[in-house]
Amino acid sequence: MQADSTLIPTDAPGLTRLVKALQAENAELRVYATLLRIMIFGAKSEKLATLDPTQTALDLGDLADVPAAANDDAPTTLEGRDAPKTATPRAAARNMGALPRHLPRVEVVIEPEDAGNACCGALRVRIGEDVSEALDVVPARLRVIRTIRPKYACRHCQERVVQAPAPARVMSGGMVSTALVAHVVAAKFAWHLPLYRQTQIFAGHGVQLDRGTLGGWIARAAWWLKPLHERLLRFIQAQPRVFCDETPLPRLAPGRGRTKVSQLWAYAIDDRNWRGPAPPAVAYVYTEGRGAQDLLAHLGGFAGVLQVDGFGAYKTVAKQRRKSNAAPLELAFCLAHARRKFADVFKTTQSRAALEVLGRIAKVYEVEKRIRGLSDVERLAVRKAESAVLMDDLKRQLTEIRDAVASQSSIGKAAAYTLKHWQGLTVFLQDGRIEVDSNIVERAIKPVCLTRKNALFAGSASGGESWAVLASLVNTCKMNDIDPETWLSDVLERIVSGRTTINRLDELLPWTWKAARLAKANDTLEAQAA
Repeated sequence: MQADSTLIPTDAPGLTRLVKALQAENAELRVYATLLRIMIFGAKSEKLATLDPTQTALDLGDLADVPAAANDDAPTTLEGRDAPKTATPRAAARNMGALPRHLPRVEVVIEPEDAGNACCGALRVRIGEDVSEALDVVPARLRVIRTIRPKYACRHCQERVVQAPAPARVMSGGMVSTALVAHVVAAKFAWHLPLYRQTQIFAGHGVQLDRGTLGGWIARAAWWLKPLHERLLRFIQAQPRVFCDETPLPRLAPGRGRTKVSQLWAYAIDDRNWRGPAPPAVAYVYTEGRGAQDLLAHLGGFAGVLQVDGFGAYKTVAKQRRKSNAAPLELAFCLAHARRKFADVFKTTQSRAALEVLGRIAKVYEVEKRIRGLSDVERLAVRKAESAVLMDDLKRQLTEIRDAVASQSSIGKAAAYTLKHWQGLTVFLQDGRIEVDSNIVERAIKPVCLTRKNALFAGSASGGESWAVLASLVNTCKMNDIDPETWLSDVLERIVSGRTTINRLDELLPWTWKAARLAKANDTLEAQAA
């Protein structure tokens, strides 16, 4: 509100209303200013120990044990029924004592200088050995593959010349192998190395390449893999429970002198928390906007539970589905997003009420941690017995806060937001397969953000589509513990050569590809043992 001198009231009641309005506006602006300072200079974690170092003096007991941020990148683990209820430091995953057996071994034997005759003149006999192993690396080395296709003809009958056909390549007529294209794609979308840095690495090997050349390789790889991306997206949307989120993706807009902000939508599934059948996967979709119509364009006929944040496009689509009697779409909202609003309130105002809300939410997450890895039936039973009571208490407290404070206050807005989305926040109490938050898709968004941070923007709309195709397949590989470069090299070679036809693309989905490789490796080991 701006105090225009021509509109300032002259009566006392009017002045009182104006002062109160200005005070409320100033309080709100102070909250935003404090939050901005914390975002720039403060700790990024949402744990209470980082929100306020003095909060331990409040003697809150287990209220200090709060869930991680909604966009955390902690690895997903399965904890059994007997997992400890208290948070304990997790041992680092290291290869202590032995290195993985699948790695090739290179033996180096170091003989002593005087291994021959002993001091008495007799020959020394080998009585044993000490063996130690060290993990080694062979640095990447560029090489040139010369493909030679001899021609044959008959000197007597002068029949036609015989020659083997040229093998298909990712780039028709290009001077690049499939393996190098896979290397460039994996370096950018799996390990977030932008193209200009890759050109510098190639220059160190004495090979001068332009960024445009590497961009052409990436576009061609995306063209070959687009049918597989479509199959991946269809597989994910065929599941009854899907996570969804969106993130900006700037792209160049020629003639405007700046970039245009487009969107990448992420669809993710992961049933490992309740031992479900679906493998972990993520598929991104590029769009020019982020409205409800953009969402409808790629959501298609999905019917089931869509777990999302509170973005309005999801609510609009769900409302349209209800009105048109189309395929049902139930929204499950994210408790971590609601919790974050109270974390922001506590950071800026040190509100005791906000701290109590965080403590109640922490108790819900304690239950989730304890039941992670159980079956959906077991999870649902524990939730009905424990989490339902905790959520009822939380709703009661939020209602009291909403009725007791000003609606424009920061904690009043946080309480109103949570209560407005309450039905979607409690869907997990009716289905043990549903998560309490959307952290799974939040983690799938992070790799895109890291690549975007280094690459800055997509070169065009087609570049954004290529980004979506390649990031989907690469990150799905990572979710299934598959080396993206190995997968890309093999799958591109199969598709380009025609060894895997379009009607057999399911064989190339990362989890199916991995299972086939493991089965083949086991058969080889059994044959060698026999």
